Amino acid sequence: MDAAAATLRKRQLSVHTGSNGTAATGAGVGFGRARHAGEHGEPVSPSARLVEDFYIVVVIGIATPVNLPAARAGIEAQLARYPRFRSIQVKDGSKDGHPRWVPTTVNLDDHIIYPKLDAAAVARDPDRAVEDYVTTLSTLPMDESRPLWEFHILDFPTSEAAATTAIRVHHSLGDGMSLLTLLMACTRSAADPARLPAMPPLPTRRGAIWERPRPPASAGALALAAWAWSFVALAWHTVVDVASFFATILFLRDPHTLFKRVNLEPHQRKRLVHRGLSLGDVKFVKNAMNCTVNDVLVGVTYAALSRYYFRKTGDADPSKEIRVRSMLLVNLRPTTSLKACVNMIESGKESDVKWGNELGFIILPFHIGLHDDPLQYVRKAKKIVDRKKSSLEVVFTHLAAEFILKVFGLKAAGAIFHRMISHTTISFSNMIGPVEQVEFCGHPVVFIAPSGYGPPEALTVNFQSYVNTMMVNLAVDEAQFPDCHELLDDFVESLRLIRGAASSVGKNH
Repeated sequence: MDAAAATLRKRQLSVHTGSNGTAATGAGVGFGRARHAGEHGEPVSPSARLVEDFYIVVVIGIATPVNLPAARAGIEAQLARYPRFRSIQVKDGSKDGHPRWVPTTVNLDDHIIYPKLDAAAVARDPDRAVEDYVTTLSTLPMDESRPLWEFHILDFPTSEAAATTAIRVHHSLGDGMSLLTLLMACTRSAADPARLPAMPPLPTRRGAIWERPRPPASAGALALAAWAWSFVALAWHTVVDVASFFATILFLRDPHTLFKRVNLEPHQRKRLVHRGLSLGDVKFVKNAMNCTVNDVLVGVTYAALSRYYFRKTGDADPSKEIRVRSMLLVNLRPTTSLKACVNMIESGKESDVKWGNELGFIILPFHIGLHDDPLQYVRKAKKIVDRKKSSLEVVFTHLAAEFILKVFGLKAAGAIFHRMISHTTISFSNMIGPVEQVEFCGHPVVFIAPSGYGPPEALTVNFQSYVNTMMVNLAVDEAQFPDCHELLDDFVESLRLIRGAASSVGKNH
């Protein structure tokens, strides 16, 4: 993989020019030059500035060898036309040098990369060759003189696909949900390439989290009292969660476990791995337990981490339970359909689509323990997630991050953000994908595996649904989890056991 790294490092850097021929060289360009070009640019949001060292990597398996002319034409016609994907960050002339998004030209040769890999390594184990190459990306910086996105094309077959593409995007261009929406807007249904892919139905909930419909008078006094009490519970839970938020920043930290990051050196090499789970099994458990898909996934994660922990430590005490915490990212965007987003873009109203970072987070307890009944993991997950839903913690964390950044500056906000993450153990997220197979630039997509690197944790867990598969994606500190594929096995086995137990529940009813 040294050859792969050398291939990236040896790429000749390009200089972009604006419409008037003025050269732009990335973050080092002063705002005065941009003003001279008539390009003031939109300010980089506070959320985007907090994730300056974070990157999103989406590994996509395709069913056919890569047709490079078609891929280039598709990327140019679709992805490269979005504002963030044809802009660079340029500091303005203020005292603190606030960055702005300034449009620039896009040279696709800078963004579509065919790495030269060791032919013997590829022939010996193509799956490992892809995994090693994607891991290498976590150690290589991106060139800030050009828009911060890349397509790495690995045009050889693996056990999963005929070819693989790794899309690397700087997190400032958008959070995972907005980038997935953008990616899906660039795809079409494989069954009917003339239309957008079918997505799951939008959530039935509408309005803000604190909005609760008042029951009609005919519902009675008890229903009205329960409705009023829900606001009291919401306020109390919010106070408790905000207090926990500040305590975590100041002194409250998770106990040391084998999941806690050991090496505190920045820019650690991260290995990105994935494994497909049956979405049908996840939904079966959801229906049997009368809960949500997210509840099931949190429960499966509880179970998988517990299996891994007790196997590695050799501890078999059934009464022992360890509580660690996860940073659970929550999308704060309005629930807008994919078709509505694309229609706004096609009609020239792309500014109405919020592509940036619109995230808050909640601190979600993760319980590691041994249970005779596998469904106990899901029950605990549902109880904790339901409790977190009755809180404005996610709104507070989003507003607090923006307030701290505006008032105290990027360094202070970054230090607080880093402290929050380092005092917890895991990052966790769950995203929804198409319910049918899609084509990207004319290439049928076999799987979608989004992950990333940059956060100072040893373990990040992300779930992504696509057709009938729920992909579990792990980003792990390579030195701390050399056996990360065993952890993936634990996710598979945990879902199998939970699904089996749920089947028994269904038969009993």
